[in-house]
Amino acid sequence: MGLLQRVHEKIKLHGDDEKHEKTDSWSNRDLIPMPPERRNWGAFNYFGYWTLSSLNIATWQMPNAYLTQGLSVGQAMGVIIISRCLIIFFTTLIAWCGLTWHIGFTVQNRFSWGMYGSYIPLTQRVLLNFIWNAIQCWNGGKLVSVMIAAAIPKFTDMTGGVGNQPTTSYDFIGFFVFWICSIPFVWLPPERFRIPFLVTTLYCAGAMVCMMIWAVSVAKHPGPVFYSGQVSTGTWATSWIWLKCINSFVGGKAAGMTNGSDWGRYGKSKAAYLKGAISCELIAGTLVSFLGLVVTSCAQTIYGEIYWNPPDLLMRMMDSGHGSGKSRAGVFFLALGFASAAGFENVCGNATAGGIDLAGIFPKYINIRRGAMITFFAAWICMPWQLINRAATFVTVLSSFCVFLCPLMGIMCADYFVVRRQRIKLTELYELHGSFYYTAGFNLRVFLPWIAGWAPTVGGLALVASNVTDGPRALYKLYYMTPFLGFFISFTLFLLMNVVFPVAGAGDIDAVDVFGTFKLEEARRLGVMPLSFAPSDVDSNSVRKVPISTEEKV
Repeated sequence: MGLLQRVHEKIKLHGDDEKHEKTDSWSNRDLIPMPPERRNWGAFNYFGYWTLSSLNIATWQMPNAYLTQGLSVGQAMGVIIISRCLIIFFTTLIAWCGLTWHIGFTVQNRFSWGMYGSYIPLTQRVLLNFIWNAIQCWNGGKLVSVMIAAAIPKFTDMTGGVGNQPTTSYDFIGFFVFWICSIPFVWLPPERFRIPFLVTTLYCAGAMVCMMIWAVSVAKHPGPVFYSGQVSTGTWATSWIWLKCINSFVGGKAAGMTNGSDWGRYGKSKAAYLKGAISCELIAGTLVSFLGLVVTSCAQTIYGEIYWNPPDLLMRMMDSGHGSGKSRAGVFFLALGFASAAGFENVCGNATAGGIDLAGIFPKYINIRRGAMITFFAAWICMPWQLINRAATFVTVLSSFCVFLCPLMGIMCADYFVVRRQRIKLTELYELHGSFYYTAGFNLRVFLPWIAGWAPTVGGLALVASNVTDGPRALYKLYYMTPFLGFFISFTLFLLMNVVFPVAGAGDIDAVDVFGTFKLEEARRLGVMPLSFAPSDVDSNSVRKVPISTEEKV
């Protein structure tokens, strides 16, 4: 065997045939339906996952974005609660396929878009994960810089630049330390996230509560912002401001919502997923925003200024303590809480998610672990200091990517719940020339509904991203309705396309659980013969079409 062949064999992934881990251009161990022994996520795992997406600076600052639009404190909190209910709704719809058939977004899109067509949504998510991972590393680095400044006061004097880059040595060192410290967690497989979830969730939540106790005990009462909000000079009716704020909130979570089936496939049960997701989104997420509001308003009383950004407030706390050991120690451990949550949230929501998608594009060579490392190292290529300081418009577009993702989710839900009636032929998802090859690997029914879903809202996105405030109001209104408009336009048109051009075999399932995916009770409900009951010569081609019956439908 030559050198190149040996290198190729070394980098190529190899699965365990006894565990049905076929490795080829469409399958590897991380893409096949998740077997029962790897489905170890319970309610706490999902609570931890969703809590980490809430224990962050963005959630802490959320009321500020709505108060500056002219909403009252009560209205701002109402927007947050409604938005979180919408996120639960959309995410659960996407996750249901993963919870039932134990496949992720990467494979799920093959039956909607076609085998080659699935690369279109995958490529979108890979690029989003690359860029958001880089930006999250940069934001986490800001917190690490505060920690270093608390330990080494003279660190704040490092205000010099880094070559001709738009950053300072102070910020760049924080970014580098944050990135290095995150690498060991990127190497962890999702099945082993339980302990990091537990530690980071408890520590960061404790830090936030301690910060609130300090603020209330020193200020004695909240500042004016808690009672009156912030002054806005806008001319929009309150109802449209609500829609604008809901669109902003849901848009920032759109990429995470499409991850639903990626994490749902690891669940022990649907009940575990629902308990973890609902309890976190409605309780933990709302409380973090409320804590941020209370601490910021109390800080207004203490310092006479409004500090929505925790790193800025922590630095002010340290300065007001005149650099004493007590103040520096307190700031260090508070910043550590925020930084640890930001780090593991980035690992789950961006690095690992990027790894899952890259595994779907290059399954012969990339698994989740390799893909996560590639995504994480890509932070240096993305240069987040450039994005943050010189490409604000680009970041705005990324934050509004729900314009393209909400229509995608509408198509996924229409196909799974209505067209296929929650029944999937799993073996065909891993065969290029099977049922989902459609026309040269593309499902032509999907393109018109997807484009029609984002076409009405992309004009408003262009105006908002360009900071144009006097454009046609109709475009802004359409944009503010993106989560609803994009989803339901694509949902409806996709159904119509499938009525006019029916899909052959929609609703068919495999006769035998070829991958050993289901427990006995699951197989019974789905109408699939457990692999252990099947003849010994059954393989992935030994399948038949099973008619739908009311008793078998999940």
